[in-house]
Amino acid sequence: MNYYLGIDVSKGYADLILLDSQKNIIEKNFQLDDTFQGHNQLSDLISNFFSKHSKDILYAAVESTGGYENNWLNTLQKLQTQFNLFAVRLNPKGVHHNSIAGMKRIITDKVSAQNIAEYMINHPEKINLQANDPFASLRSQWNYIRMLSKQKVQLVNQLEKLLYRASPELMVYWKKKLPNWMIQLIIRYPTSKKLSKAKADKVAQLSYITVDKARKIVEKAKNSVASANDPYTETLITSLGQEILHKQQLIDRQTELMISRCHLPEVKLLETIPGVGTYSAIGLVLEIGTVSRFASAKKLSSFFGLHPKYKQSGDGTWGMRMSKEGRSQPREILFMVTLVAIQHNPIIQEIFAKNLSKGKCKLDAIGVCMHKMLRIIYGMLRTNTPFNPEIDRQNQKKSHQKRKGSMDKKLRRYQKQDPDAPISYRQTKTRKEQHQSQGDQVTKHEIRVSALSSIDT
Repeated sequence: MNYYLGIDVSKGYADLILLDSQKNIIEKNFQLDDTFQGHNQLSDLISNFFSKHSKDILYAAVESTGGYENNWLNTLQKLQTQFNLFAVRLNPKGVHHNSIAGMKRIITDKVSAQNIAEYMINHPEKINLQANDPFASLRSQWNYIRMLSKQKVQLVNQLEKLLYRASPELMVYWKKKLPNWMIQLIIRYPTSKKLSKAKADKVAQLSYITVDKARKIVEKAKNSVASANDPYTETLITSLGQEILHKQQLIDRQTELMISRCHLPEVKLLETIPGVGTYSAIGLVLEIGTVSRFASAKKLSSFFGLHPKYKQSGDGTWGMRMSKEGRSQPREILFMVTLVAIQHNPIIQEIFAKNLSKGKCKLDAIGVCMHKMLRIIYGMLRTNTPFNPEIDRQNQKKSHQKRKGSMDKKLRRYQKQDPDAPISYRQTKTRKEQHQSQGDQVTKHEIRVSALSSIDT
């Protein structure tokens, strides 16, 4: 028999429950702390279980909670070598929707643990039995760099608001990106009051500031309309500038370390694509993980949220658009990679130009290119083959021939459209257009077959 151990992880402890394949409670909900004693107790409980069920299988699952589950998962994975135990990590979204389908209204830690166990029973095909994450350490460093980048953005946004009040004339030089020379300038002269008293020669000693540029900056500072020149603002702007420089130095140093230490064959493979650098390749590999967990390129596209969202129910039809479901970070990486590929990759250039010629806007065309890039990446990782544009062109020809053959298939319908059916006005109009189209085809090909009778409005 199969048994299922659901573990709902919280900070410092976890709630556990054991069910059988019929969802009967074998072991009522119990709680263990995330300590040495708690993990030993879990090991003893599992050992006692298999002493009575030596031929049975135990599936244990935790939800992905941002890292709190790793200690429990590590302990379970160590026990896999001794018992018929499979430890898995689940997507919280799947567990949540399974709970909604079960119409459970009260959510507690106890109920959540039971939901995790029931999800494994209801959806065994969704359980990934991979033993561990081969990119765990690399992912930690990647997440650290991402965290530093977000913190830097927050500091820059705060600096922009302060600088607008303290030295608004400098905002002319801050259009898209904060220049490094401006950071050095505001650290030394944080307000227009201080900047107006500075000598142009000293200002020109800073990097990327010429003497003429320094004179203009000082002259504008003398006629500034700044509303904040107090010591508190000066101190805050100086501190923000120094902190931004420090964050950027950390980001550069950690990025260099990550790139120098990363020797994954998957990264080297993706670097062969024009437009994909080492940093972006690492990000894509970390997001995709083991490519074998995706049965097809469509599955990978859905994971990235690139699949088209189309809804049709009765008479109502909504147009297609990118779903953008799931996490946004994978799409951010792919978006930047695609922008570079449009400039340097001939295949992506052709697809981008082709979609623009059809009347699509640039963002829609970029979305199509993102999907194409992902299909190329999937094929390369699946076959362990470097980028080759000729392989892709051959695949395009095969796909075109397959689509051409499938267009001849008839509409899946077991009866002719009945004119007496109580359909809506919109459906009546749609069927009339279909009958008219069929009549045109009959005349065009000179086939003596009477078309379906028209429907009276």
